[in-house]
Amino acid sequence: MATSPVASTTELWTMIHEQRQKVSDMLATLSDAEWETPSLCAGWRVRDVVAHMVETHLQTPGRFMGQFAASGFRFRSFADKGIARHASQSPAELLAQYRDTAPRTTAPPGPKITWLGEALIHGEDVARATGRSLGTSPAALAAVAGFARTTTPLLHGKQRSAGLRLRATDIDWSAGEGPEVSGPAASLILAVTGRKPALADLSGEGLETLRSRL
Repeated sequence: MATSPVASTTELWTMIHEQRQKVSDMLATLSDAEWETPSLCAGWRVRDVVAHMVETHLQTPGRFMGQFAASGFRFRSFADKGIARHASQSPAELLAQYRDTAPRTTAPPGPKITWLGEALIHGEDVARATGRSLGTSPAALAAVAGFARTTTPLLHGKQRSAGLRLRATDIDWSAGEGPEVSGPAASLILAVTGRKPALADLSGEGLETLRSRL
């Protein structure tokens, strides 16, 4: 069964800040060399992912719209410009800015669950690339799993999970109808949002269908 959705904006921000703290704690264990490691997010190193997350922390609706328009309404260009603003920072400086901005409650336009999803997914992009783990709470995993399988822009989870039943083996969560894909919740989330390495953790008669969509 699918876990109940997050009840309120206040609860969501609490979960977002808790997840960001987990990411911060993980980042603090990385060597300078590991900050240059390719992440699971295609084309981005660990430091690029962290810079992108800092930019998200700093966003307001007005700032986002101005920067997005200046990037020709192309998300990749918008994201790359944000990362470039942090190119001269050392890993220590990036980590300090991540910590300083993580408690904020400003965000671009859109559902607040998006920012929990970003902290979890991009956190995993870094953690798995460097052999770390995040220890994400079951509630956060369930909330993001439900979000990831239904989102269309950027992540395309709705298209990848269409006609499949997703079932987590480490928390009480499942959703969808059709051939089953099962495995750890974080791996299901990463797979439906386009991270091929996560497929190695999954099994079930629907796995090849999911693999063909990545």
